[in-house]
Amino acid sequence: NEEGDGVKGSVLGNHYKVEAFLGEGGFGIVAKCRDTMTNQAVAIKVNKSRPDILQQAKLEIFILEQLRRLDPDAANIVKWNGFFHDGERVCLKFELLDQCLWDYIGDRKNQGLPISEVRPILGQLTNALSHLGSLGIVHADLKPGNIMVVNRHESPIKVKLIDFGLVACPASAVMPGDRVGTIGYSAPEVMLGLPYNEASDMWSLGLVAVELGTGVPLYPGNEDCDVLKFIIETQGQPPDHVLDSGVYTEDYFIKDNGNQQLMMFRRGPENGQRLFVSLIKQMLALDANQRITPSEVLRHPFFNPKSSPYIDMSAERPQNPVVFQHPSNLKCKRSEKINCSFQNSVEFSQQVFVHTSASPSFQSISSMASSTLDKSDKNTNWGWKRILTANYTGNIN
Repeated sequence: NEEGDGVKGSVLGNHYKVEAFLGEGGFGIVAKCRDTMTNQAVAIKVNKSRPDILQQAKLEIFILEQLRRLDPDAANIVKWNGFFHDGERVCLKFELLDQCLWDYIGDRKNQGLPISEVRPILGQLTNALSHLGSLGIVHADLKPGNIMVVNRHESPIKVKLIDFGLVACPASAVMPGDRVGTIGYSAPEVMLGLPYNEASDMWSLGLVAVELGTGVPLYPGNEDCDVLKFIIETQGQPPDHVLDSGVYTEDYFIKDNGNQQLMMFRRGPENGQRLFVSLIKQMLALDANQRITPSEVLRHPFFNPKSSPYIDMSAERPQNPVVFQHPSNLKCKRSEKINCSFQNSVEFSQQVFVHTSASPSFQSISSMASSTLDKSDKNTNWGWKRILTANYTGNIN
């Protein structure tokens, strides 16, 4: 702790008494404090006094000032109550919230939440992205750790988006090659070094949605290469116009004449889980330009299952494990089955034959009765192949 900050009983800014340590990061710490003038409990982010951290705090304040144009409760965004100085440190005051989604999911032994609970959480987060988009702001680090439950004992629970410090920025300020976000939640265009926008937040939200329903991350990995390998083996590789524009594409891919193969889907029950999977697929479109928008998410049948032709089994927790399998002739370091070890997953069971054609246009709800989806395009000659070298550190079992 810098100069004693975060120590229980210490005082920040003359009248904020530290009651508990809540978390820390490269910026400094977050503490639960009591305002001795109002007796109100608050969360205070105490930034370190280093020049680079001070500059980052100024940028965060700029973003938070923009967000003040929104109603924090209606927008599902944490309420910011200004800042003060404690010596040379900048301290930001926020409303005190309960726990992050990682902890909320962990309290349920990482078994995943029932669809009836996933639906309101996902709706609120989509609402938050819609409000951010109205201001032209990209969060760029959407993950369960940056989503807070207001009160875990309320039903349905309410969530709010937090942490606009390290990477959140106006979409107009994004530069190609900017490295932002958290490994495992960043969109393909971010990992490849393309300019990104609000659609990148939608990708991250799609991964959060899967984690809500299954209790575990869809694309685990310690490096971007790990994550890209998972993405390619489950969805196919991004289309060439995406790869051609990436600053870092050549870190992961080499030019080659690829072949075109078949993607197969296994049929499942037509229920709320099925609508959930349909939505996730649109959120995880590899091409950011084809990714679903917040307004389209909120109009999706998942949020109004009574209007869909399927029976909604919203009280049921998903049961089918997710197992992705690739063909034996796939050019990769290991050829065994990829078992994502989801014990209580959404109905996301499928066999995916990895292809090197365009971004997969997954089956719509109305056409999912078909058992196969031919991804071939004889007029397209895709020329990228994955690099899987000896220094690849992925661990796919």
